[in-house]
Amino acid sequence: MLRRADVGHRVVVRRVVGIRNDRPLYSDALGELVEITETDLTIATSKGPLRVPLSEIHRAKRVPPTRRPNATDVIALELAANEAWPAPVQERLGGWLLRAAGGWTGRGNSALPIGDPDRPLEAAIDAVERWYLARGAQPLVNTPLPLAAPVGAALDARGWTARPLTLVQTAPLRSILDATVARTRVDLTRTPSDGWLEVAAGRKGGLPDAARHILTAVRQVRFAHVYDDSGTLLATGRGTVTGEGRWLGLALIEVVPEARRGGLAQEVIGALARWAAESGASRAFLQVEERNAAAVALYAKLGFTTHHSYLTREAPG
Repeated sequence: MLRRADVGHRVVVRRVVGIRNDRPLYSDALGELVEITETDLTIATSKGPLRVPLSEIHRAKRVPPTRRPNATDVIALELAANEAWPAPVQERLGGWLLRAAGGWTGRGNSALPIGDPDRPLEAAIDAVERWYLARGAQPLVNTPLPLAAPVGAALDARGWTARPLTLVQTAPLRSILDATVARTRVDLTRTPSDGWLEVAAGRKGGLPDAARHILTAVRQVRFAHVYDDSGTLLATGRGTVTGEGRWLGLALIEVVPEARRGGLAQEVIGALARWAAESGASRAFLQVEERNAAAVALYAKLGFTTHHSYLTREAPG
């Protein structure tokens, strides 16, 4: 049976749709699992969303994606994501990237092993460890999968652990625009307000100087704000256009607890998508932990599917 951890993945569900000659009749549904509750589940199929009561399910399981992205596509998207979240310190190790941002976020403080490090794999990992230890930081490596599976295997042998799996999801901007309604109450600014920064600090545990660099050091960036009639900030978000102008990168979509479940996150994403489309972008990407079932379900409704995933690996001790 499927679980919440399967949300965001491609699944097949066999359900009972009737009885004939005292024997059950079955129908199979294939698609991406959008939501699962105590009573039913919802699948995004090629014909649209399908809700299936759990009581009707005979069998259900996760299945492989329709295709694996090729290495070129993964590398291009990872570079666009790095451009959208630029660590203030970046150095090259052959084709690999070494990034440091004062410990603010795993993405800003991990090596990105894409391309050829210009040395044997074990020597490359040794160099990564020395680079981070020289800065007084724990060595981290962000391993896009399946591209960096050999790196992951080498880290396993060294006893490195892994943080929760993160999904890199993409969607055509058109699907986001079709699923959202234009609202005038979303303000997009080139710099974040003090209130926006307070929300981000609360989510990320502070905002050092390196964090402010990551947030603002992108040429095409917008910060979304939604206020109520009294001027209270209810929702925020950040959008960037990178990857030679093709990709909208979505990050830090946040709604204050008392305003959740009112569609504000969709409004923020829709406003950023419209800005990106006007800027010439055609697709969007975001990064979300696989275990965040509510967020994965929201993004699936906007047309997002998993392009690839990654693990942030941590050196022992």
